[in-house]
Amino acid sequence: MQQVDYTTLMAICTDLQAHWLPARLESVYQRDRHSIALALRTLNQRRWLTLSWHPQAARLCFEAPPPRVPDTFTFSQQLQHQLGRLALVAIVPLSPWERVLDLQFAQRPGDPILWHLYGEIMGKYSNVILVNRHGEIVTAAHQVNDQQSRLRPVLTGQTYRPPPALTDTIPRRDEAFDAWRDRLSLIPGSLRQSFLKNYRGLSSALVLQLFCQTGLEPNCLNENLEESQWQHLFQTWQYWLTCLAEKRFQPRRDDHTYSVIPWTFGQPEPDLHRLLEDYYQGYLHQQEWQGLRHQLLQKLSHLCQKLEQKIHDFQSRLAKSDTSDRQRRQGDLLMAHLQEWQPGLTAITLKDFETNEPITIPLNPEKNAVQNAQHLYRQHQKLKRARQHILPLLETAQKELAYLAQVQVAVEQCQPSSEEINGDTFGSLCQVLEDIRDELIQENYLPEPDYRRSPPPSMNFLQYRTPGGLSVYVGRNNRQNDHLTFRLASPYDLWFHSQEIPGSHVILRLDAGDQPSEKDVQWVANIAAYHSRASQSAQVPVVYTPMKYVHKPKGAAPGMVVYQQETVIWGYPLHRGSQQPTS
Repeated sequence: MQQVDYTTLMAICTDLQAHWLPARLESVYQRDRHSIALALRTLNQRRWLTLSWHPQAARLCFEAPPPRVPDTFTFSQQLQHQLGRLALVAIVPLSPWERVLDLQFAQRPGDPILWHLYGEIMGKYSNVILVNRHGEIVTAAHQVNDQQSRLRPVLTGQTYRPPPALTDTIPRRDEAFDAWRDRLSLIPGSLRQSFLKNYRGLSSALVLQLFCQTGLEPNCLNENLEESQWQHLFQTWQYWLTCLAEKRFQPRRDDHTYSVIPWTFGQPEPDLHRLLEDYYQGYLHQQEWQGLRHQLLQKLSHLCQKLEQKIHDFQSRLAKSDTSDRQRRQGDLLMAHLQEWQPGLTAITLKDFETNEPITIPLNPEKNAVQNAQHLYRQHQKLKRARQHILPLLETAQKELAYLAQVQVAVEQCQPSSEEINGDTFGSLCQVLEDIRDELIQENYLPEPDYRRSPPPSMNFLQYRTPGGLSVYVGRNNRQNDHLTFRLASPYDLWFHSQEIPGSHVILRLDAGDQPSEKDVQWVANIAAYHSRASQSAQVPVVYTPMKYVHKPKGAAPGMVVYQQETVIWGYPLHRGSQQPTS
């Protein structure tokens, strides 16, 4: 994950100074616990400037407007109270080669500065601090007390102090080649580490871009470089410093990195802010997706294990209750042969009435024959009553396990294919997982959080096209399955599902009177098999039936249905077709 380095921050600062000063601050909204959005308006444009202090994705760039949900964060409310309707009149670096920008606010351009909003974009030490004109800290995104840092505490009411100055050498264009090379080759070892240890303002990504531009390996050693390679690297170094001094920036995007220097590799990007938004939002969505998916799978696995153990216990008790008739027969047999009982017996062997086979009956030596028979009759009644109570509990547990298995499959299937990995894809998958989490909260499998923003559930179904051009819709979770089956589908559509295997609801859209070809039906069956728990099997039984034969029982869990008049067909998940989902 590439962090915003000094070069990128200067490119952002240059763009803001050129196109967004002065600007009126209309509103402040805190997107999450690591970022705020400032609504800036100039005479010609209005956008939301995101200022983030995220430990891995700290940044300053324009992004999409925030969602229309209430903002209850105290930090943003304090900023809105102090800075609302003021003008952003200047954006200046706090000191050379430091990743700190000073956003200055006044009543109007030319008036005295009233407030300073310091954006410290420094990786895990990032922060956003509001300071009044007297230099006192009014509020901070992350307060640091004396126990956390004796060097630089950040507390309300104290005087603002800049971050400690770096002691590394400042890169200079007037540094001679020999002095530059001697500095980097003084200690034999990794050339990449030599750059990072000897000069300030550099990042690992920038050093790797210097190597890529000069054709050097990422792990090259400084003692192995030839004179021509040193010369080429020095020219590239000077080119970077010249672009930085002349504020000549060109955003470029590679597979897993980006740059603001006009190198010869990568693809040019027209908008620096769009580049940063896509890069960091994609990373954040991916982290959120991974964490939420792991959390849900862990919880569902735990719930399923408990239910499987409960079902096993119920089945064991039922198997034990099957012996209740034997207890009654033993009691009858003992009552019929009272004369053969003798005091102190621990067991008695009698012939069965029907088979005439000998049966050994255990006895309590402290009780007589009648009392032992009564004990057997009570055991018979107890086991009989237990069976009546256990059967509905077992049925309920089995239905609950089937429901959770359906949810578990939806979570497992919620991952991108290799062809569609990007920031938007992970954002869409996060929404699907959030819908599943909300469903589990409503079904009381997860606790209700103290505060939760609940946007309406997304209905971004997976969509396919059959070889015959018919539309196919696939639900991504139980909410989507219910919406797809009972709201979107028409009575003429065909409903597909893997037979007795958890999976997604699949709808083949048809108009009145249409009859799909056998090839299309097989193709949709392959899709239904692919979006099931048995997706790695060679073949999967799939049922399909017209929508009019699909019903939802009263009180059934989300995604659970009953169907009739079904047809069974083998689906081949490994041959689902070459088409990718259209959305």
